[in-house]
Amino acid sequence: MAENTPSCNFRTSIGGQALIEGILMRGPKKQAIVCRTADGLVEKTEELKFIKDRYPILGVPFIRGCATFLDSMVKGMQALTYSAELVPLEDQQEEDKLDQWIKAHFEAEKAQKLIIGTAVVLGVALSVFLFIFLPAAIIGLIPFLKTSYFLRNISEGLVRIAILLAYMKLCTNVSDVKRLFSYHGAEHKTIFCYEHGKPLTVENVRTESRFHPRCGTSFLLVVVLVSILVNSVVRIDNTFARMGCHLLLLPLVVGISYEINRWCGRHDNRLSAILSAPGKWLQHMTTNEPDDSMIECAIRAMELVIPEEKGSDEW
Repeated sequence: MAENTPSCNFRTSIGGQALIEGILMRGPKKQAIVCRTADGLVEKTEELKFIKDRYPILGVPFIRGCATFLDSMVKGMQALTYSAELVPLEDQQEEDKLDQWIKAHFEAEKAQKLIIGTAVVLGVALSVFLFIFLPAAIIGLIPFLKTSYFLRNISEGLVRIAILLAYMKLCTNVSDVKRLFSYHGAEHKTIFCYEHGKPLTVENVRTESRFHPRCGTSFLLVVVLVSILVNSVVRIDNTFARMGCHLLLLPLVVGISYEINRWCGRHDNRLSAILSAPGKWLQHMTTNEPDDSMIECAIRAMELVIPEEKGSDEW
């Protein structure tokens, strides 16, 4: 079971992401990357530009979920790339052939954008394959499940959950990912400490919970669960046609999931606890207890994005 945590003084819109030996924190106006290197902490801050400011419709509820998700993926991939470049050359993995080809044919700045864009597209494509095409294909091979749309939809949903849990479990066996998950825990603990109104010290952060209701990995599980409900409207026998319908419904699934995650993050009652519980259970796999050096990274990243106007980052 997830740990019980005291009610927050307020809920911040500041969110974060674990990086390679570092933390990304995103505030209402800027984001900060803080990574630990052999020479100490390396910091990078930049002003945020939100696509909803240019296109207000992308800030409308149930639409903003997809826009926020894609924007977070792009910025997150950029931050991961930056943190990877700080790793000593002797510890860096060899670039794959596609990245080498892009760097050989384009100037540095454009090559970097292409590499990040390619990574985002491939990431989305892999997710669509694993969580839409593969479950529909597997269940489509089992004759007796085709006799009931309800049974078929539930079965596909269970396969999605199994794939997600299996993927997360495999990740926990990789040593580098274990450290990444520890930084993930440091991020959550630091945000909780800030929300509880305590001074941001290693001692205070260390005692906080590592399970946070607005976690990105929790969002993935919510997406899978919501997809079971939304896809129940699909009453088509043909497996490929079902895949197409599920793909068309994906923006709605993401939009609803985002609003549920957002609502749970803003409320502290029995319903929000029930809705956020599955995501917190998943965080037992995707977060680890951090050491003090990881907490120091998270604290510094948080300090860099806290707005000068107190309370302006309220969720």
